[in-house]
Amino acid sequence: MTDPNANRLWIQEALNLELAARDARPLSQRLYDALRSGIQQGRMSAGQALPSSRQLATELGIGRNTVLSAVDRLLAEGFLVSRQGAGVFVAEWQWAPRPSCNAVPDTELSLSRRGQRLLDFAGSTDERPTAFAPGVPALDQFPRERWQRLLRRHQQGAPLEWFDYQSAGGVRALRDALCDYLQLSRSVQCRPEQILITQGAQQGFELIARLLADEGDRVWMEEPGYGGAQACFASAGLQLEPVAVDDAGMDVASLPDATPSPRLIYLTPSHQYPLGSTLSLARRTALLWLARANDAWIIEDDYDSEFRYSSAPIASLQGLMDNAPVIYVGTFSKVLYPGLRLGYLVLPPSLVAPFQRLNARLHREGQYVAQAALADFISEGHFARHVARMRQCYRHRQALLRNALAPAVQQGLRLSSGHAGMHLVAFLESHALESELVERARQADLLLSPLSAYYQQGSGRPGLVLGYAGASDADIERGGRWLCENWMACIDHLPTA
Repeated sequence: MTDPNANRLWIQEALNLELAARDARPLSQRLYDALRSGIQQGRMSAGQALPSSRQLATELGIGRNTVLSAVDRLLAEGFLVSRQGAGVFVAEWQWAPRPSCNAVPDTELSLSRRGQRLLDFAGSTDERPTAFAPGVPALDQFPRERWQRLLRRHQQGAPLEWFDYQSAGGVRALRDALCDYLQLSRSVQCRPEQILITQGAQQGFELIARLLADEGDRVWMEEPGYGGAQACFASAGLQLEPVAVDDAGMDVASLPDATPSPRLIYLTPSHQYPLGSTLSLARRTALLWLARANDAWIIEDDYDSEFRYSSAPIASLQGLMDNAPVIYVGTFSKVLYPGLRLGYLVLPPSLVAPFQRLNARLHREGQYVAQAALADFISEGHFARHVARMRQCYRHRQALLRNALAPAVQQGLRLSSGHAGMHLVAFLESHALESELVERARQADLLLSPLSAYYQQGSGRPGLVLGYAGASDADIERGGRWLCENWMACIDHLPTA
């Protein structure tokens, strides 16, 4: 028969070795970790008795309270059991001994069908800004010191209600400032009460999908279009209906006659993403009447209208018609910085109360200090000055990219007009060329976004979406030269169709 004291002695010796090593953790934590590890890895078997707390404290040269603290945690977690009058024992533990790292098999994924589909819309999480990353603003140009001063001002004077749950739609000062700005710069028809502050445009899309559409309803979307909106509507169980885009924007007339009517119509009319066209006035008015006739809602995503280089910002679709069936969506991710996580909806009056209630239920309101700071940033003129500086900066950076690509353009490379926004599109001759350049860029530690990936159906038009806003001048010139050289090297040996 095995002597139980032998086991106790072995445990004491093993713990002595563990605690003798240099370690910054508290003794109680180290003892707890050592005992738990021994149990989980099978070195201490079920039913094995532990030395008493006095014995362990004496043998290990530590305080008894230190031992009791570790043992009590393990008792509470179920790794140890106490038997009155007998002592403390290792509990029945069903976990098999942990295999070596090399022997651990990959866990088979069991995502939902919806989850698998949504991942098709998601890019790699390790992508980082480079000369060609689309949608990344010039973070180095943001006035961080002034912004920090505004944040500190409102952090120090935050009213008590900002620490509580709120459901009013956001800080009133920000909604007032936004209302004035949108009326003057974008011809939006609204009052402050119609503005709902969200944590970015994506949250706004989710609220729209969940409140205004049922699973299986149709949402017409630009083709090609913004993957973030596609993912959001797909996650709500909506049927995505791609609508072709040309130089005049979304072309509803291209749809077959038997196409089911939409419940939602999503588009970027001022600067189509990613092709860059502007929805014509004739199509704007036709779309408004179509939505009204079909009891549909238009979602106007105005993500970067501030950055136009040859004309003033285009008036909003929402402002063209009284009581227009339009929900206007804005964000500060492009014009300020993505980490701010603030966007907004301009809602028809009848939708304000239900959207406020659902937002308070699903997401809760918050970031009141940042909202108040942003209100001051706008009302004190810092926002307008920042936009003007960024417009000049982006015009300059686009010129640098065009100059770097000029030899390729002379050889036939076609670029989008670049009259607005933060990216250019390079139209390519074939999908083979698109794939080759994307792979070469990956090997060169550059990020190229294939235009074909923005399409929902078919192989899509080949091309590259080239962001220039968030990169330094040197990175743009270096990346542009690399693309120019590699495009010219590829066109000689790859098929053109």
